[in-house]
Amino acid sequence: MSGLMWVLHAIASAVLIGIGVTIVLVAGLAGWKPIALAAALGFVLALPVAWLVANRIQSVSR
Repeated sequence: MSGLMWVLHAIASAVLIGIGVTIVLVAGLAGWKPIALAAALGFVLALPVAWLVANRIQSVSR
């Protein structure tokens, strides 16, 4: 499952980072810190998302 989880993490982190950075830019927050924080938050939040999705895929495919 770990291989599947890491592939899903790559996809989920790209999506969540993109959403977070877009929100920061639309909100008009200035500087690199809000963008970096949004990117880091998206990367970290993608871990449980990838784990949950990988577990669901594994349970359905059994």
